[in-house]
Amino acid sequence: MQTFKPCLGKNACRDSEDTCLACGRPLTEVARSREFIDQLAEFVIASGYANVEEFATYIARKVVKKVEHRREKLSSE
Repeated sequence: MQTFKPCLGKNACRDSEDTCLACGRPLTEVARSREFIDQLAEFVIASGYANVEEFATYIARKVVKKVEHRREKLSSE
């Protein structure tokens, strides 16, 4: 299993056609991550949430639980 390395920012992003040389992730993965974040931001704005940090904390906690649950399920099969 690989370790996630966060994006260092668009100004630091350098690519070699298919991989970011700054974070080492495939450009398709970076693009998908940006799409997810953009969708979440649009959702927050459309919902009119004032407590963005609380929403982000909730989403982070739920993602961790979902991944752990799915990994447990896969390992028991």
